[in-house]
Amino acid sequence: EVQLQASGGGSVQPGGSLRLSCAASGFTFDGYAIGWFRQAPGKERKGLACISSSAGTYYVNSMKDRFTISSDNAKNTVYLQINSLKPEDTAVYVCAAGPAYYCSANGFHYGMPHWGKGTLVTVSS
Repeated sequence: EVQLQASGGGSVQPGGSLRLSCAASGFTFDGYAIGWFRQAPGKERKGLACISSSAGTYYVNSMKDRFTISSDNAKNTVYLQINSLKPEDTAVYVCAAGPAYYCSANGFHYGMPHWGKGTLVTVSS
């Protein structure tokens, strides 16, 4: 019943920006953690950031300057703003949900129980 849908990806030139959305149904983000991940071709899935009502937000160190995670509780949606896109940002971006304690000031748990359909981001000239 829990469903997550990532959207907002597309093709963009280096230096551009995108805002990805993660729309949830079957639950509300309050009391849960939402994480953003990406998987580039031929590489392992990588955590980017997470947000929860209890712990706020967490960013992987390399993402802090260009990535911003936020939520709109009324829309039951979490966003990932990506600025100054680089070719290495090319990947399928996926959002996932789990218990609120999966997201903390020190990081977040990759083994979230609910995963959404990814959205493809392609950064190239």
